[in-house]
Amino acid sequence: FILAVVGDGFIAQDITFQNTAGPTSGQAVALRSGSDLSVFYKCGFEGNQDTLYVYSDRQFYRECDIYGTVDFIFGNAAVVFQNCNIYVHNHKTNTVTAQGRSDPNQNTGISIHNCRVTAASDLKSVQSSVKTYLGRPWREYSRTVFMKTYLDSLIDPAGWMEWSGNFALKTLYYGEYMNTGPGSSTSNRVKWAGYHVITSTSEASKFTVGNFIAGNSWLPATNVPFTSGL
Repeated sequence: FILAVVGDGFIAQDITFQNTAGPTSGQAVALRSGSDLSVFYKCGFEGNQDTLYVYSDRQFYRECDIYGTVDFIFGNAAVVFQNCNIYVHNHKTNTVTAQGRSDPNQNTGISIHNCRVTAASDLKSVQSSVKTYLGRPWREYSRTVFMKTYLDSLIDPAGWMEWSGNFALKTLYYGEYMNTGPGSSTSNRVKWAGYHVITSTSEASKFTVGNFIAGNSWLPATNVPFTSGL
């Protein structure tokens, strides 16, 4: 990877983290964050497979641009992405996220709130022939939610992809809440036990900045804008 961050309270603003390894080189991390209470504001993360490794602890990303192909937001942090642009490059099959918890009681997961998921310029012209999914279960208790996010037509109607056969399909928690755009219809989504169309605001609220990463207690001191609730 290009950069690994481990000290608590790391803040990055107006920086682009880029891994220039091509789409055929396999895992190529641009940034790995294991910094508790870390903030990335108006940053760019550019790569293909495994661009952004949200390794551990509480993290917040606001108004960032994230590019990739396979599992390009992955890890086991408690992380919220808010008002971010997620761009998918051209690759044979794409998965935006790959979250993995080692224990069902871990308070970790990936929450994508009020973002946009669209095709990067190299995918736009061919996106109808490329399958792109919101995520797949890297580990047994994988947990990811997309809330109030614009999902463009590149997202496959099934929404989510298997990792390997039936692995983790009963133990994962994948949720979608009030998303918009041509790729947001949940009518043909996967029928896994762990997949949920979230209709209750109290359920969705569990994954907000205020609740999921206790943002009200530490984000104000960073002077980075954030929305605490839905």
